[in-house]
Amino acid sequence: MSRIGNSPIAVPDGVEVKISGDDVQVKGPKGSLSQTLTEGITASVEDGVVSIARDNDERNTRALHGLMRSLINNMVIGVSEGYSKELTAVGVGYRAALKGKQLELQVGFSHPVEIDAPDGITFEVPEPTRIIVGGTDKQLVGQVAANIRAVRPPEPYKGKGIRYADEHVRRKAGKAGVTA
Repeated sequence: MSRIGNSPIAVPDGVEVKISGDDVQVKGPKGSLSQTLTEGITASVEDGVVSIARDNDERNTRALHGLMRSLINNMVIGVSEGYSKELTAVGVGYRAALKGKQLELQVGFSHPVEIDAPDGITFEVPEPTRIIVGGTDKQLVGQVAANIRAVRPPEPYKGKGIRYADEHVRRKAGKAGVTA
């Protein structure tokens, strides 16, 4: 019995959910998203509540039941509130700047690294060392944030690099002095 898959999804005011066959479309104040349901999973909307059900008890269908419910719930939250990830650049001379829709990073390379914002993603740079990635699609926000972090991941000796705001970097001691 799926605890996640059977729990209903409350649709907030201003969000509209349309189900046509295997396609689920969610529209809200921040945008619109769509998801295709897998075979054996059905969705229905009644009185502002979305319910996800499965047709059979096969192993694969049971495994995807909770996943489909979580994906649709993430879409509802995304179009109503949105998602964001915050990154910080730690290091001497490490900074970020916006150039139009592009994010320009200076992180110790001989050249600046430019990252284009995909459709539905916005970059904010409130301080030169803080980057906020925002959007409606939770998976896309996380992937773009991971791509930015991968430009210069934090290293364990001095802690320099780009890290998530809530990330803790375990530090290493480095070389020990040799006594003769």
